[in-house]
Amino acid sequence: MKHHGFYYHPSFLNHDTGPGHPERPERLKALMNHLLKSPVWNKLDHLQPSPANRESIHLVHPEEHVTMIEKRCKRGERILNSGDTLVCDQSFDIALVAAGGVVEAVEKVMEGTLANAFCAIRPPGHHAETSTVMGFCLLNNIAVGARFAQKKFGVERVAIVDWDVHHGNGTQEIFYEDDSVLYVSLHQYPFYPGTGAKDERGRGQGEGFTLNIPMSAGSGEKEYIEAFDAEIIPKLNAFRPELVMISAGFDAHRDDPLAQINLTEHSYALFTEKIREVAERHCGRRIVSVLEGGYNLEALARSVEKHLEALVV
Repeated sequence: MKHHGFYYHPSFLNHDTGPGHPERPERLKALMNHLLKSPVWNKLDHLQPSPANRESIHLVHPEEHVTMIEKRCKRGERILNSGDTLVCDQSFDIALVAAGGVVEAVEKVMEGTLANAFCAIRPPGHHAETSTVMGFCLLNNIAVGARFAQKKFGVERVAIVDWDVHHGNGTQEIFYEDDSVLYVSLHQYPFYPGTGAKDERGRGQGEGFTLNIPMSAGSGEKEYIEAFDAEIIPKLNAFRPELVMISAGFDAHRDDPLAQINLTEHSYALFTEKIREVAERHCGRRIVSVLEGGYNLEALARSVEKHLEALVV
C-alpha cells in the first residue's frame, strides 16, 4: 500500500509578514493544530522538506531575479513590490524550503514512493511570475515542481488545476506558450490580480492549453461543480496528464475575508474526488497538491482536512 505524503517544515512559521497581514504564520499554526486532532493525520507520512537547489528554481526563475529576492530579503527590506508582498530577513531561505517541499513531493510521487502528496507550505506561489514578485508570492512553487517533473522524469504532460479564489497570473504567464502544461483556473472575476478572462487561452504553441473559468461574486458549489463537469474534467481527460498538480487555495470558502465566493469545506472534497478520478484514469493517481491561499483560520483548517480525506481514499 502506497503512502500519502504531507510536507511541512516549522521554519514556515518564521516567514514574518508583519501585523495584520492576511498571509500570516497563524494560518499554518491553525491548520496543524486542527489536523493533529483529525483521524486523517495518522493516514499521512509526515515529511520535512529540504531547501530546493538553485538549479531547480532556475528552471522557472532567472538567476538575476532570484539573487535580487535573496539580497533584498537578507538586507532587511520589508516590502518586495507595490505593498502586499511583505518579507523578513529569513523569507528567501524559507521560500527555498517551500519550493523544496514541492520538488521533493513530485520526486517521491513520480518514483512511486508516495501515492500522492500535499504540501502545507508558505509563502505561497501562484502569483509569482518568471521575473516578478507579487501577491504574497516570492517563488512559483508549483511551476518549479512541474518543470522539475519534466526535467528529471521526462514528463510530457503536466496538468495544473488552480482553485484559489484569485487567478494564478504567475502560473499562467510561465506556461502561456507551452503545450506540455495544461493550466486550469477557476477564480472570482473581475478581481485581483485582474487577469484570468475567458479569452486568455494561451499563445502560440500553448494556444488552448490555458483554461480560465471566471466565476462571478456570489457563486457557490453548484456553479463550480457545473464548471468541473462541463469544462474541466473533459479538458483534463482529453489532455491525458502524466502528473496532476493542484494549486490548492481555500479562500473561495464562504467564510474567507478576502473574497465573495460561497464554497464550503465539503466543496473542496468534491473537487478533490473529481480530480482524483482523472488521476486514477490517466496517471496512476499521481497528484501533488500545493497550498496557496485561505485566510479564515478555521475555514482553512477544515477545508484542508476534507481535501486530505479525499486524497487518501
